[in-house]
Amino acid sequence: MKMTQSAIPCWRLLWVPSLLLGALVSPLPAEERSLPANRQDLPSDRSSPDASAPSPRVEGKAAGKAVIVVEAEAVDEKDLAAAKARVEKANAVAPNVRLQIYLDEKRFGPGFIDGRPGKFTTKAVHSYNRSIGRDPDAWEVLREEANRMLGETYAIAIVPDFAADWVNPDLPLEYADQAEEERMSYRSYLEFMAERYHTSESFLIELNGAAVANGIAPRKALLVPNVSPFLIEGLKEGRSHGEDLTLSARTVVIDTIGRNLFIYERGASPGAPGAAVVVAEKNENFEPQKLIAMFPITPGRLEQTHHGEWAIANCLELPSWYYDKQLLDTGVRNKDRSKVLQIPPGPNLPVGILWSGLTKSGIGIHGTASPRTIGRSLSAGCIRLANWDAVRFPTMIRPGAKVIVR
Repeated sequence: MKMTQSAIPCWRLLWVPSLLLGALVSPLPAEERSLPANRQDLPSDRSSPDASAPSPRVEGKAAGKAVIVVEAEAVDEKDLAAAKARVEKANAVAPNVRLQIYLDEKRFGPGFIDGRPGKFTTKAVHSYNRSIGRDPDAWEVLREEANRMLGETYAIAIVPDFAADWVNPDLPLEYADQAEEERMSYRSYLEFMAERYHTSESFLIELNGAAVANGIAPRKALLVPNVSPFLIEGLKEGRSHGEDLTLSARTVVIDTIGRNLFIYERGASPGAPGAAVVVAEKNENFEPQKLIAMFPITPGRLEQTHHGEWAIANCLELPSWYYDKQLLDTGVRNKDRSKVLQIPPGPNLPVGILWSGLTKSGIGIHGTASPRTIGRSLSAGCIRLANWDAVRFPTMIRPGAKVIVR
């Protein structure tokens, strides 16, 4: 599958002098990159999307080399040495970045794409390998597969003009003040670009240098992982996704101990050592299930986790959120609604950009304002996903789907 985008190829290039690169990455008018051919807009409520794992985007190219974006005026020896050091580091972690990009595109979330394969990348490797009938620890086979199927490791992206509508450096911290805002925006363009490309601000700083990364603005260039971007501009406030014949028949399994969300569909699972399956409990009519996706999560605290079998009740894009301190602390709603604050939609809303409520009242699967906390903290009972993972949820699961919390 070929990828089309208005971004500068980053393979076969080791380093470009800053003056030349400044000319190469001159801003593109009101555009960032075109959507890769294999990524479709988020479907409407009435559509029935093909939710199988996306096909690899570019075939048959060698592993990418990094190009580092350097400000045109940064030409002294110190800056050039720093730029070369960033190139070397980017190239050193490129094999891991490629692996993480590939897993992400196959809907087996590795967490941040940052070239550091931690526990979630390891779980993604094991789960993906099992899903296709391969030995879970076949890392090198998977790396070879990723190298065959991917193109460039990095791409130079232009901050789009509309990003200004999603960034507010003065976004308040207190809920009472946030309730007066129109949108829970990103607090910086760097945060916008990091979430857009499934990575962290710190990794973008490593790739580009602090001066470039912290100084980005619309129509400026930034080196990013070459992953299909999270297109927040494609979301619509309050848009609802209803039942779907195929997607509502799937099963979500929440592993609160391992801190992962698994998605299964009906069908025989390929045989593999340690293959993951949904275990039937007192159900003779249980149908075989196969694993099609996995994402890291933040589960609820033990005393606020509702184990058992539920179902997806609704699915909303860009929801608003009611801050009810009593509900969060005790699980009981405050009857005095004057003490409950309505916080507006946006990526920095505590429930992020998507809410999928369960048939257990008050509990849902949703995004987050803080992707760094995924898998590293506990919630008040809900299941948190990174926003770039949450946005894909309606293409895989719809209301009516079974949810098993373990």
